[in-house]
Amino acid sequence: MSLVELIAQADERGLAASGLACLDRCVPLLGGDDELLRPLWGSLTDDAQAGEWGERLERTRAKLDAARSEDPAVVLAHRMLEAAPAEPSAAAVRVWADACSVASLQIHRLLDTLADDASSVDARRQGRTNGMSPLVAAELRRQITVLEVLAGHGPAGLRRALEVSIEGRRVLRAVVSRRTRQQQG
Repeated sequence: MSLVELIAQADERGLAASGLACLDRCVPLLGGDDELLRPLWGSLTDDAQAGEWGERLERTRAKLDAARSEDPAVVLAHRMLEAAPAEPSAAAVRVWADACSVASLQIHRLLDTLADDASSVDARRQGRTNGMSPLVAAELRRQITVLEVLAGHGPAGLRRALEVSIEGRRVLRAVVSRRTRQQQG
């Protein structure tokens, strides 16, 4: 099943977690620490905490206001955070999760040292993966895994979704670090 189809079939919690996972993997570009989005993940664990999403989102945004850059990858990461809905309704998180998916794949495409043969990331999201660059391929696999885990396990899949995001964050942090060294050297 393609990523586009998985997003179309995901429930509200799955969509919120999918968008949050994409954002979480891009935290190295935002200048945040590894725990930055933990409160938002916590608001997805049960319905009692879901009402705290908006407040937690605003605190997260406030922590990152100073971390601005003209770098296209950083700009895309900030747009993901800015576009997060204050009220995680089904319609709002569907739009946000879809936008985060595109933005995260585009970020990985911008940071990959190898070219991607596709004219856009939309082809990748629809399942056309020939000639895909390694970094984009890994991000696509992570996005699919997060949605599949949540569809199959519901709230119990959040831990695995977070683990997938942590793995992706480590990879992106290494890529950003290498890129910074190359630009300075």
